[in-house]
Amino acid sequence: MKALITGASSGIGKDMAYVLAEQGWELILVARRTHLLEQLAQSLPVECRIIAADLSDPSVCRDLYEKTKDDGVDLLINNAGFGLHGEFVSTDLQREEEMIDLNIKAVHILTKLFAKDFSKRNSGYILNVASAAAFTPGPLMDTYYATKVYVLRLGLALREELRRRGSKVVVSTLCPGPVDTDFNNVAGVRFSLPGLNSRKVAEYAIAKTLRGKAIIIPGFTMKLACVGSKLLPATVVSRVAYLLQRKKGGV
Repeated sequence: MKALITGASSGIGKDMAYVLAEQGWELILVARRTHLLEQLAQSLPVECRIIAADLSDPSVCRDLYEKTKDDGVDLLINNAGFGLHGEFVSTDLQREEEMIDLNIKAVHILTKLFAKDFSKRNSGYILNVASAAAFTPGPLMDTYYATKVYVLRLGLALREELRRRGSKVVVSTLCPGPVDTDFNNVAGVRFSLPGLNSRKVAEYAIAKTLRGKAIIIPGFTMKLACVGSKLLPATVVSRVAYLLQRKKGGV
């Protein structure tokens, strides 16, 4: 069995690599920083191929597929992504465009290309990493929250299309709350709630994906929060989200 992991050099992606390697999976590790990929590959007990790539460029996503389409990938994990904190009228537009390209376009392109191959052979797993942010509006992290809504809805829609075709291809979406990774440093925030252990999130996500789970939400508290967000008016949820985001940014 072989898995391709984007954003594999740190955080949840890195821990997913460890979890899968311990289960005997061969790995294709993708991230921007070559030296971190090399360090990770050397620490794993399985065969690894490393590919340094900036997936915020759609042409690089297509090139990644071309490089790996004949490698027998059984599990695609779209994990690469980042966030940005600040008022929408103040945050940098170019940085937001890069976020949209990575959080949405890269996920869309790789999901589509590999899903077509998986569908033809009637096997394979796709795990897209979204966020609990996909369930609520996100004042002060507007663009990030919006990108994760896209990831969740795309995964659910594709999953239903495949189900109706009788396909054995599994599409799962991971929607974690705060996790102890470098995400908050990149986004320029600090979590107002304690983060979950990244390794445990990775273990949980992979186990649920291989069992065919559609939406994967680690942690009982976050499960309750996601359910609760559906019961309240969107305007109320948005106001609560603003207060939480304000604490993250130290405003």
